[in-house]
Amino acid sequence: MRKKVTLILLVAVMLLAFAGCRETEEKAPMVLRYNVGAEPQYFDPRKATGIPEFTMLLNLFDGLMRYDINGQLVPSIAESYTVSTDGLLWTFKLRDAKWSNGEPLTAQDFEYSWKSALSPEIASEYAYQLYYIKNGEAFNSSIPKDGNYYYPKVDANGELVTDADGNVVPDLEKPFDVNSIGVKAIDDKTLEVTLEAPTPYFSSLLTFTTYLPINKKLDQANPDWAKSADNYVSNGPFRLTKWEHNNVIEMEKNPNYWDKDAVKLDKIVFTMVEESSTELLMFENDEIDWGANPPLPELERLLEEGKVIINPYLGTYYYLFNVTREPFDDVRVRKALTYAIDRESIVKNITKAGQLPATAYVPPGVPDAEPGSDFRTVGGDFFEPYNPEEAKRLLAEAGYPDGKGFPEFTLLYNTSEAHKTIAEAIQRMWKETLGINCTLTNQEWKVYLDNRSTLNYDVARAGWIGDYTDPMTFIDMWVTGGGNNDTGWGNPEYDALVKEAKSSGDQKVRMEAMHKAEKILMDEMPIAPIYFYTRPELIKPYIKGAYTSALGYTDFKTAYIEEH
Repeated sequence: MRKKVTLILLVAVMLLAFAGCRETEEKAPMVLRYNVGAEPQYFDPRKATGIPEFTMLLNLFDGLMRYDINGQLVPSIAESYTVSTDGLLWTFKLRDAKWSNGEPLTAQDFEYSWKSALSPEIASEYAYQLYYIKNGEAFNSSIPKDGNYYYPKVDANGELVTDADGNVVPDLEKPFDVNSIGVKAIDDKTLEVTLEAPTPYFSSLLTFTTYLPINKKLDQANPDWAKSADNYVSNGPFRLTKWEHNNVIEMEKNPNYWDKDAVKLDKIVFTMVEESSTELLMFENDEIDWGANPPLPELERLLEEGKVIINPYLGTYYYLFNVTREPFDDVRVRKALTYAIDRESIVKNITKAGQLPATAYVPPGVPDAEPGSDFRTVGGDFFEPYNPEEAKRLLAEAGYPDGKGFPEFTLLYNTSEAHKTIAEAIQRMWKETLGINCTLTNQEWKVYLDNRSTLNYDVARAGWIGDYTDPMTFIDMWVTGGGNNDTGWGNPEYDALVKEAKSSGDQKVRMEAMHKAEKILMDEMPIAPIYFYTRPELIKPYIKGAYTSALGYTDFKTAYIEEH
C-alpha cells in the first residue's frame, strides 16, 4: 500500500513539474529582433527624416489614421471623421486613448504637436508636409522675436530684407497670429483642421511621422525628452524601454495602448549594424529575425535559399549635386555626370533585385489623373539610361574636353557596403567615360545627413521613398529652400507649378502641373536619378502578421512569431 501511495505521489509530482515547465514555456516572451541599420538622427516625430527612424517611430506612435495589415487606410486615434463639401474642413472625433505613461491623449496634444512642428524654432525639415494646413506655411516662414511672430519684411521690389549677417528681418508692423493656423482642438475629443485647398490624399498624410502627436505636457516640461529612453512617452503599440546609443533600441508592448489586444509581440529589439555582411552573419546565426540590408553579392544565393523576400518600394535612388559649388553650378556638367552613368549595368550586375533604371525622378506605381493610369507611364523618360557620347559632348562644351582641367571632387555616401559598391562603379564610369576623378567618402548616418543639409559636400548619394501615394510626395521636396532640398537649387517657375498643383482639387490640373515641374527638374538636373527601388529583405519564415509598406516602413502592430 505504501509503494502504491508513493508511486501515486511520484506521478503527481512529475505531472506538476511537467505542467510547471509547460507554463514557463508558454509564458516565454515573444521577442522579434530587427536590424534597423543606423542610429536615429532624431527620435522626435516632428524632426525625423529617415527610414530607420520612421520604422521605429511608427511602432512607438499612433496617428489619426493607420494602415492595417491589408494596406487599407483606417481610422486609428481618430474614431471617425467628416469632410465638408468643399473639402477644406476636416473634423476628427478622437477615441479614448492614453499615452504610455497612462495620461489621457487629447485633441490639444495634436494641435500642439502640429503647430510646434511648423514653428520656425523647431526647424523641422518636414514642416512643409503641414503646409496643407491653412496658414501653416506662413507660420513656418515667420520670424520669432520677443515671444511673438512676425511676417518677413520685404522691400518695394518684393525681395526679403536681411540684416548684416544675412538673417531675414521681421516686419514688426505685421505680426503673425498663431491662432490663424488651421488646426484647433474644439474639446478634448474633437480636432478641427482647415486646409489651404482641397487635398484628396490628406487622410493618407495623417499616417506620416510629422503628423503624429507628442505629449504636450512632457514637451513643455522637458524639451530633451526624445534623446533617451528615460523620459520617452509615446502612444502607439509599443513603448521605448531601452536605448543604448549606436547599439540597440528596445521597445515593449504598450499596456496603455487603445488597441493592445491586437498586439502580440512582447518586445522588439532593434540593432544598429550598418555593415550588410555583418547583418547577414547575424541573420544566419539566428541572432536577428529580420534584416533590411542584405549584401548585394549574396542576393542570388539568398533568393534561391528563400531567405530574402523582395517587397515593393515606392522610391528612387539618386545622386545630389551641390549647385552652389563649381563646377556643379553648370547644368552641362551635371548632365554630363548623369548621362555617363550606366544604369542598366548597375541594376543587372550590382543591385540584382528587380530594380529599374531611373530615367526620370518620380517612380512607377503612382496614379495619374485617369483611373488606372500611372504617372511615370504618362510622363515617359527624360533621358537614356546611358548616353556616353552626349555626356562627353556636354563636358567638352562646359570647358573640360576629355576631363582636362576638371577639378577632383568628393562623392559622399552614408556607410553601407551597397552604397560603396555602387559609388565605386560610378566612380569608374566617370573616369572611363569622361576622364575625371573623384574620391569616395562614407559617413555614419547622422553626420552624413547633417553635411547634406548644410551643403557640405560636392556630390552625395541620396534616396527618396514616397510619404504617400501621390506624385506630390516626390515633386514638392525640390521647391526653393525646401526642408529636404539639399542641393541649393531653386526655380521660381517650378515653385509656381507646385503651388498650382497644391491649390487645385482637379486631378487633371494637378497632374499636368506636376508633369511640367518634373520636366524642369530633369532639364536643370540638380539630381541624377539612378534606379527605382525594390526592397529585398532578410526575413525568417516564422515572422507573420507584419505589414511592410511600399512607403518604406514596417508596422509590427499585428506581427507575431509562429512556433518553429
